[in-house]
This record gives sequence, structure tokens and C-alpha cells, in this order.
Amino acid sequence: MYRICLKSKLHNAIVTGASVDYVGSITIPEDIMEEADIWDGEKVLVASCENGERLETYVLRGERGSKRIEMNGAAALKIQAGHQVIIMAFGMTEKPIQPIVLFFNRDNDIVGRK
Repeated sequence: MYRICLKSKLHNAIVTGASVDYVGSITIPEDIMEEADIWDGEKVLVASCENGERLETYVLRGERGSKRIEMNGAAALKIQAGHQVIIMAFGMTEKPIQPIVLFFNRDNDIVGRK
């Protein structure tokens, strides 16, 4: 039987921009996506540590090395620039998996990995 399990988690990243006038998604730098094994277009769950909002959206590839994580479209009404967030991607599997967990500081530097 397949189960849906956490596969990738960006813990305490900071949203650096939010634009309502955009086709919905979240932009994540390409290097962070690669480190976390997240694909362009992959569905993610984003939780704001500021207001408790949780939403599903899809990932857009951002500029490598930019450290910019941006909420786009309607999601920008719920999660704004400056919010600390947890971004989670899930996978379907028949066997337990060890998720990639990346920890961030306030500058969106990766400061740890589990």
C-alpha cells in the first residue's frame, strides 16, 4: 500500500517578497530546490510561522544563489514578505523514506541539514 510521506522540508525560511499580481506559486532558488530534491512545478504545502496560515501551491524555479523565496498570486494575501515559513513536499511510497530537512537562518542561508 502506498502512503504519502514527507520527502523534503525547508524549515524556517524567510519570505523575501510577495506579489498578488502574478500567476500563483512560490518561487524558490534553483540551488535550494536541488539541495532539497524539489522539482519545478512540484506541489508543496507552505505554513506561515507568523499567522498559522497553511496553503498548497506549486514551485517555480528562482535564480540560483539569490536566496529569494517569494509568494505569488493569491498566496501572497495569506503569507507576506518577512514571514518565516516551513515549506514541505511529499512523496508517495511503499517504504519509509528519510526526508531531506534543511534549516535556514534569517538570511535564507542553509545552516543545517537532517
